[in-house]
Amino acid sequence: MLTRKLASELKTMADAYPVVTVIGPRQSGKTTLVRALFPDKPYVSLENPDERAFALADAKGFLARYSNGAILDEIQRQPELLSYIQTIVDSRKSKGMFILTGSHQLLLHESITQSLAGRTAILKLMPLSLSELPSLKTNDINELMYQGMYPRLYDDPINPTKYYRDYVQTYVERDVRQMLRVKDLKQFQHFLRLCAGRIGQVFNASNLGHDLGISYHTVENWISILEASFILFRLQPYYENLGKRLSKSPKLYFTDVGLAAYLLGILNVQHLSRDPLRGNLFENFVVMECIKETLNRGQEPDFYYYRDSNQNEVDLLVKHGHDLIQIEIKSSKTFHPEFMNGLHYFKNLLQERCPKGYLIYDGDIAQAVAPFDVVNLDHIQTIISELY
Repeated sequence: MLTRKLASELKTMADAYPVVTVIGPRQSGKTTLVRALFPDKPYVSLENPDERAFALADAKGFLARYSNGAILDEIQRQPELLSYIQTIVDSRKSKGMFILTGSHQLLLHESITQSLAGRTAILKLMPLSLSELPSLKTNDINELMYQGMYPRLYDDPINPTKYYRDYVQTYVERDVRQMLRVKDLKQFQHFLRLCAGRIGQVFNASNLGHDLGISYHTVENWISILEASFILFRLQPYYENLGKRLSKSPKLYFTDVGLAAYLLGILNVQHLSRDPLRGNLFENFVVMECIKETLNRGQEPDFYYYRDSNQNEVDLLVKHGHDLIQIEIKSSKTFHPEFMNGLHYFKNLLQERCPKGYLIYDGDIAQAVAPFDVVNLDHIQTIISELY
């Protein structure tokens, strides 16, 4: 099993809370991680229809089998159990009794807020980060973006195109059917591909709806479900009273670039290296790596981007207390000074609030170009670790 960096935080939280909830995309490795860390705990998957039926019919009887706690997998399939778990942990006052996993934020959030507030730590496990891979060569970035970062792709010799085809059919479309009861599945498939075509771009629900012939509200609803299922996310713009006309629309990214590449019709590494959206995919990859490194430390990312009406832009702003750490992302292997124009502009705008800035590019040489640092993918872990 690949070593997951969240393991340390998970063990720490299990020593502090009676319940720990690990959420994240399907196939991100949640079950493998919790079973490896807590091998003595009974394991129950609520994807199992028999277990789910038992829990629905007799929640107390279901949980009575696990007097010392258990691992309950895919808890969003039976959120009613959370109220009974609350009663158990309140009476026992033991730490780390129940380890829960879930792959849908909306189905869990309200139930956890009502039943387990103050009783559970919530951690997020994303697909593999670069620092979790056994070995990494920076010049393999095209292969990494094509293959994606789901653990199974590194455990088994699976063709990424076939893996993502099955992933979409087995998980994405099934979850969507359960939540939205989509009647026209082909239209939803087209919607997914159009989202991939907008990767790293400012998101406009009205324009996307016009292209599909569906309403703005339908687009927002579908996007919300995909966000809740950890398929994609929207990076919010940073704006305050800066005396500028600023973008107030989010940018669209995918949780896994391999899935986005599949939806774009990229069938091999050579296709990806020539794809007109390679730069967007690279940007998505870097943003997601920063998010993973933050989540693996048990922190919630406070990330934004900046863009004004004059097209001054910074790809990623990391809010750290009062400070804003700037990160500009370029897929080029060659450094050009003009890559830093946005960094210089934003630093001049906020002055001392921007103590650090980085240009992450696809090259090999790391160097200081005052007042910023030019780094490559190998340095992402260091950048985030310095903040948390």
